[in-house]
Amino acid sequence: MTKKNAGAAMVEAMAAHGVRRCYTVPGESFLPLLEAADNHDEIQLISTRHESGASFMAEADARLTGAPAVAMATRGPGACNLSIGVHTAHEGSTAMLVVLGDVETDLSYRGAFQEVDLATMYAPITKMALRATRGDRLDELTSYALRVATSGCPGPVAITVPQDVLDAEFATISSLPVPATSPGAPDPESMSALAARLRQAHAPVAIVGEGAVACRDDLVGFAAEFGVGVYTGFRRQDAFPNNHPNYLGHLGLAPVPSTLAALRSADVVLVLGTRLTEVTSQRFTLPAPTSYVCQVDTEPATLAAHAALDLAVVADVGQTVRALRRLGGPATPRDWDVERSAFVASTRPAPSRASVGLDPVEVVATMTAVLPRDTIVASDAGNFAASLHRFWTFDHPRSQLAPTNGAMGYAVPAGVAGALATTGRHVISVVGDGGFLMTGQEIETAVRENLSLTVLVMRNGLHGTIAMHQALRGVKPAATAIGDVDLSQYARAFGARGIRVDDGGALADALRLGHHEGGVTIIDAVLDPDLITPAARLSELRDLRAS
Repeated sequence: MTKKNAGAAMVEAMAAHGVRRCYTVPGESFLPLLEAADNHDEIQLISTRHESGASFMAEADARLTGAPAVAMATRGPGACNLSIGVHTAHEGSTAMLVVLGDVETDLSYRGAFQEVDLATMYAPITKMALRATRGDRLDELTSYALRVATSGCPGPVAITVPQDVLDAEFATISSLPVPATSPGAPDPESMSALAARLRQAHAPVAIVGEGAVACRDDLVGFAAEFGVGVYTGFRRQDAFPNNHPNYLGHLGLAPVPSTLAALRSADVVLVLGTRLTEVTSQRFTLPAPTSYVCQVDTEPATLAAHAALDLAVVADVGQTVRALRRLGGPATPRDWDVERSAFVASTRPAPSRASVGLDPVEVVATMTAVLPRDTIVASDAGNFAASLHRFWTFDHPRSQLAPTNGAMGYAVPAGVAGALATTGRHVISVVGDGGFLMTGQEIETAVRENLSLTVLVMRNGLHGTIAMHQALRGVKPAATAIGDVDLSQYARAFGARGIRVDDGGALADALRLGHHEGGVTIIDAVLDPDLITPAARLSELRDLRAS
């Protein structure tokens, strides 16, 4: 009878569940897993420059493809570094398998080198944190973890594996993958009542998020047939085509107030596949108390705590939307021309305000003029992103990669994963200089893997969000300065193309070059540091506070 080690069995279980890429910084605590992944025909092993890059890549990969990806790290410091991307997956409801190599079983709880209670550490930022104790059941545990990660509301699941457990050899046993579970169809009686209410509604609105991405076409049909205006949740703008006449806006940070009018006055609000987080709910003020609120999600735990729900539906969003469509909408669906016009007006970029360098609004307008509409945009956290979220329109599905937990350093690794996971679509990472200097070394990964990726760095020489908040408090800037780094030279040191630009024409040329020539292109776009938001100057905020 043939034998295999537990690491090989674990990798086979991953492949059986649709995993195609594992991202890691290698460690001695999980060598059998590295060897098995590298030798497996269906799995690509990607070595990254930092564990945070590995977990960000796994999150972006899974979000883009709909299939789980794996992030692996060693004990102690490696696991700590990995955790930021795991938290990003947890907050963004992204399926991920996290594998953490650990000290040998005989050394546990004795203060071994780099020992940390990893299951306890990871429990708050995962759906489940497990510890393997037997090599002959590791494939079973892996299948279970992936089923939990992909069932209901998706999320990361962690498995801590002691080094000796991975080394264990045992007789080959074939185990079939267990499919993810779904709550299935909604209650027919509830759907009949909801359809009747929607037919009578004067201003029905939906808020859609990650859980609605898979049923995007049905959602578009439903919105048109029932006359429902649609908002997208925070950094989930690709859940509904932004060019649709029923699309009314993005519930992000500091949206244009006029674009929220339809949601504030809605008589019926459907919350479909998204949590009503602080940002999406605009600091827990929406939906309004006067609205009839129905939330549909796959797990009771995701239902809103702050809002009084009139109807809570634990069901698949796609099946819910299809059930409503079968029941039929109103004879004359409401149109949203006035509200739509207000939203469209808010997305028209004004002329450049820059005294030196580039206006962030001008940067996004140039992207719009030059890049394909199905471009995959990976964005970072920071004030620069306000211009991106407002002025770039997401018309194609699975075209936005963005951290709902506000993690800086996300965009470059996410772009690498986007380039690895897709073919035939342009990928661009948009990031501030603060975020780029956290994980920009992952361009080495992109160069080594022969990827096509453009990284657009909006460089203003400061941590803009913090500088803005300090200005609003009336205090002097503290710990916000970033040095004048030559990012084009930095890019060339890694074998990438590096271009510095400070005007719109040069930026357009650089974007075209990155798109048409392929390879890895880093565009160092020098901004006017005074342009802190699409509507405000940093100097004006300071002067206002001083007066």
